[in-house]
Amino acid sequence: MEFFQLNNGTSIPAEGIGTFLMSPKDAEEAVYNAFTSGYTMVDTANAYMNERAVGRAVRRSGRKRGDLYISTKLWPSIYADAAAAIDATLKRLGTDYIDLLFLHQPVGDVKNAYKAMEDAVRAGKVRSLGLSNFSADEILNIAETEEIKPAVVQVEAHPYFPQTERKKYLKTIGAVVMAWYPLGHGDKSLVSEPVFTELAEKYHKSNAQIILRWHVQSGNIVIPGSRNPQHIRDNLDIYDFSLTDEDMEKIAAVNKNKRYYTQTEAALQGYLHTAPDFDAQE
Repeated sequence: MEFFQLNNGTSIPAEGIGTFLMSPKDAEEAVYNAFTSGYTMVDTANAYMNERAVGRAVRRSGRKRGDLYISTKLWPSIYADAAAAIDATLKRLGTDYIDLLFLHQPVGDVKNAYKAMEDAVRAGKVRSLGLSNFSADEILNIAETEEIKPAVVQVEAHPYFPQTERKKYLKTIGAVVMAWYPLGHGDKSLVSEPVFTELAEKYHKSNAQIILRWHVQSGNIVIPGSRNPQHIRDNLDIYDFSLTDEDMEKIAAVNKNKRYYTQTEAALQGYLHTAPDFDAQE
């Protein structure tokens, strides 16, 4: 495993297991398989409805809490009472602290929620803060007005949409990108691009492994999700080789400025009125 240094002096693994769209049962098994296969980081969220399952997987794995890295996110409908939401999140996860806590969407009482997260850092309940799905201007508004700068920004990023300009700005505040949809949301045309097939043959890896290696060498944290134990292991098998500068240039030429998710104001407003049903979690 490789690590990135964050702007608060802590470090974060370059790769973790993602749990987006996983049921509690599937999330528990995927995270357990990941933690018993060498992973040390998991990414979840209030809205994923599987935080309790992640906590169970942590305990089942037998791994020491201090050796693991837990990332989760607050949902907009509970920003107004973020302090209580953080305590509830800790309880669901069954942990005394969260390594990385995000605001999940840029809508609602963002300022209040971020201040509550800063208070949680001071209280030792949270180690690092992040923003998910925030625009450059929204990130700037937080970075320039709040005491603790965001350390990680979670955005869609992949070879078709490498976030080149966004990363230039993030570098000025020392923030690192955590990429979701790292393989292009299952787009076979992306994964099957000739350059990835060529490099896969060169390094005796799969096309997906080449893309994940590109992410890490580009400075991106990756959180690929999978329920398949073999795929989970394969996704981690990217640290025994390095792409050359020439390889990286070839991959850069794949950029199509194409994204798979478009944020709309209607959807954002809808998030304010959609509260996760935590009592329904297994």
